[in-house]
Amino acid sequence: MTKEEKIKSFNPNDIGNTHAGMYGLPFTQEECEIQIIPAPWEVTVSYGGNTAQAPYAVLDASYQVDLYDPFVPNAWKMGIFFDDLEESISFKSHTMRQKAETYINALSEGEKVQNNAALQKTAQEVNEACSAMNDWVKQRCLHFLNQNKIVGLLGGDHSTPLGMIQALAEKYPHFAILQIDAHADLRDAYEGFKFSHASIMFNALKTKAVSKLVQVGIRDYCEEELHIMKKENGRVITFFDRDIKQQQYVGKTWSDICDEIIANLPQHIYLSFDIDGLDPKLCPHTGTPVAGGFESEQVLFLLEKIVKAEKKIIAFDLNEVSPSTNKDDDWDANVAARLLYRIANLAAHSNGVRA
Repeated sequence: MTKEEKIKSFNPNDIGNTHAGMYGLPFTQEECEIQIIPAPWEVTVSYGGNTAQAPYAVLDASYQVDLYDPFVPNAWKMGIFFDDLEESISFKSHTMRQKAETYINALSEGEKVQNNAALQKTAQEVNEACSAMNDWVKQRCLHFLNQNKIVGLLGGDHSTPLGMIQALAEKYPHFAILQIDAHADLRDAYEGFKFSHASIMFNALKTKAVSKLVQVGIRDYCEEELHIMKKENGRVITFFDRDIKQQQYVGKTWSDICDEIIANLPQHIYLSFDIDGLDPKLCPHTGTPVAGGFESEQVLFLLEKIVKAEKKIIAFDLNEVSPSTNKDDDWDANVAARLLYRIANLAAHSNGVRA
């Protein structure tokens, strides 16, 4: 059966078929315009965990998502495919996470890494494993980018997109990162881990193709990160959550603030979305929740305005989703599944893909 025949026979109003693809869609991987790469990895998380289970939980939750998109009608016809879950990545994450926890616990008890050969060895092993994971993500992204597919990454923790950013640098001479996040993630090798989830944007700035980093919703950061923002001389533009809210308190609209954000973005944009950028009521189990944050429609409003401004979302990630260990309490995954669907549709639409 051809894709056109599948579209004619598929009823998007039916209950999601859990034996079909992501969101219950009937298409093969080749027929889908959008490819989601799952990255079940959380080695360097420093507070709460379980983000490595997010790809599994979000896939399960996707079958409950209604397929009508008010901004991109008939978006489901483009097709979203969930790439094969690489179990070796998940296994390696679990193994290295145990080592990292031992290391972090030692640090919290006052151990000095420079005086402890075992801790030095653990840090090296973790850094090497994270580097290998980044290489895997990069190659998987390039595999789909070379087929002119729209690519999204579903973490895992926020360290996972670095390989995707490096892959995009081989395709685009210049692009900006639009970061939706509670945290600045500009720490240099946080806790001694070069590829820490708290260092993702510090590492991304090492990529020359990243012409600008526009951070939105930041509300938890250290003085060192503030110095980095200033030192980059306009390459890093940060819209702090505090400033956004205080401007709104005196009458400035979110639409006007979005226009200011968009004015700082070039034509090509990579969206990096840490779910803790949302109000924690929407992601109560995320690893490092911070009071404040956005409603989901606030973020989608910004992204829709970006698309209306005829800018391109060249790729995207969604990370730090931490599903509850209680299977009856899967709020985080449900929120993530709906956001992922809308973001994927917007990214494809911004690149001229039409259903």
